[in-house]
Amino acid sequence: MTQSENKNSSATNSKLSEVEKIKNSSRYLRGTLKESLDDELTGSLAEADTQLIKFHGAYQQQDRELDSERKRQKLEPLYSFMIRVRVPGGIITPQQWLKLDQIADTYASGTLKLTTRQAVQFHGIFKKKLKKTIQAINDTLLDTIAACGDVNRNVMCSVNPGQSLVFDEVQAFAKELNDYFTPQTSAYHEIWLNKKLVAGGEPVEDFEPIYGKTYLPRKFKTAIAVPPYNDTDVFTNDLGFIAIEEDGKLIGYNVTAGGGLGTTFGMPETYPRLADLVGFVTPERALKLAEAIVLFQKDNGNRENRKIARLKYTIDRLGFDFFIKDIYKRAGFEPEPSKPFAFESTGDRYGWERAADGLWYLGLFVEGGRLKDFENLKYRTVLKEIAQIHTGDFRVTANQNIIVAKVTDNKKIELDSILQKYGILEYIKKSGLRRNSVACVALNTCTLAFAEAERYLPSLIDKLEIILAENGLANEDITIRMTGCPNGCGRPWIAEIGFIGKAPGLYNLYLGGGFTGNRFNTLYREMLNEEQIIAELTPIIFSYAQNRNNAERFGDFVVRNGYVKPGPTVLPDYRKLNMNFQI
Repeated sequence: MTQSENKNSSATNSKLSEVEKIKNSSRYLRGTLKESLDDELTGSLAEADTQLIKFHGAYQQQDRELDSERKRQKLEPLYSFMIRVRVPGGIITPQQWLKLDQIADTYASGTLKLTTRQAVQFHGIFKKKLKKTIQAINDTLLDTIAACGDVNRNVMCSVNPGQSLVFDEVQAFAKELNDYFTPQTSAYHEIWLNKKLVAGGEPVEDFEPIYGKTYLPRKFKTAIAVPPYNDTDVFTNDLGFIAIEEDGKLIGYNVTAGGGLGTTFGMPETYPRLADLVGFVTPERALKLAEAIVLFQKDNGNRENRKIARLKYTIDRLGFDFFIKDIYKRAGFEPEPSKPFAFESTGDRYGWERAADGLWYLGLFVEGGRLKDFENLKYRTVLKEIAQIHTGDFRVTANQNIIVAKVTDNKKIELDSILQKYGILEYIKKSGLRRNSVACVALNTCTLAFAEAERYLPSLIDKLEIILAENGLANEDITIRMTGCPNGCGRPWIAEIGFIGKAPGLYNLYLGGGFTGNRFNTLYREMLNEEQIIAELTPIIFSYAQNRNNAERFGDFVVRNGYVKPGPTVLPDYRKLNMNFQI
């Protein structure tokens, strides 16, 4: 154990956060999870185990709408669990899709939630079904370990191929990163997959070559983008890679570091931050630099206050120059200056498109990422029928949508017949606002949410679509995102129109984000209800329709016309960001 690791993991240090103490004494994420799972007297876990189970890919939740009634009846809250399936780069085989669809009905609430990190979530799983659910997920050759917790989370990667020839190579790198930073503890297999213990019944002493006993100070997020698409919002991640392509070949990556979105109301020392450009590396050196950045955060991140423990705060506290020198020393080399690149959008592409590899890709819009069969929209049924004959793969996008990928000419004909039977292609012909919408789960199950998001945003868009249509803007692509709290799961800070819930039915309204993900938005109005939201946006939309420049994006327009001041923007190499940002 290194000196820094010993310092950070000492459970006798009273300054350490409670979570750090729990990790340190957990015996590499075991804790008393087994005992908690066996306790039939409650639907919950022991308090410390609610932290440890996150590393295994699950969150304990409760139906908040039933809390008052259950308390009146002297019952404990209706506890259940969300399980997140780790899907590196968002790629799922048809066989895996069919099994995940079955799991949704057998163990969960009957829906699949596509997340903004290209993962798949199951909700409403009771404790007695947790183990069987995770075993069923592992039977698909996917897993849940490191989908949550203070580790490198699911590695994201662009999935809109367009005319790029490097997507398969970049996807392979996403898988390599994901595997390399997966925790090595055998606790996951012992607890969930019935791995036998060593003689005497004692668990083997594990060794985490990267993380150590206490893992990272906070969650760590990694994403890869392939220009011209910034569909992964690469600048909002702790670690990012921007693929650089020349003459159809991948020559390397521009590396970014220090992005992150989570904040806390009333704590100005917390803030969203866009990543800094670190430099360019060849493919052979990319993993080494990634490891150096992860180790920097492990050794230097704040383990006393989790509110300011992300890499963005570590860089700002120690200084960008210190960070650069440290990671160069750890990696053993200095990257080259960043290569030129350009992004066009953070959104997805819809409908059929033939990519540079000669195969077809079908982009399907999934509102709020919630996959289920509605009365007039049999989405799960359609994807199930497609999976039964599909020879390519499915790709979850970072915007909560789905791409049916690598479709041959012959298979396209077969898939078209399914799509026509259920009218799915008509469903993707939505307004530009709706096609570019994102919402987190929020109420009623998220314990952090102050307000609705997934269940409310569609109805708000219904009303905004009328105003847009009246102004000839129905097909204009405008990014709109909503979260129920300022933790940023739906990446609201980067949207042209962003909403962050502060109380039931009340939202802060943010305007002016960059359409390509290179600029944060700025607070415009606070604590608005729906009527006030409509009243504030209506004249701005009218002015945009009448006075915008040719091809000017909504976010750029509201900044140019002074509705808000421009938010922080991605800057060139070795430049510090202006952190004067109001929440």
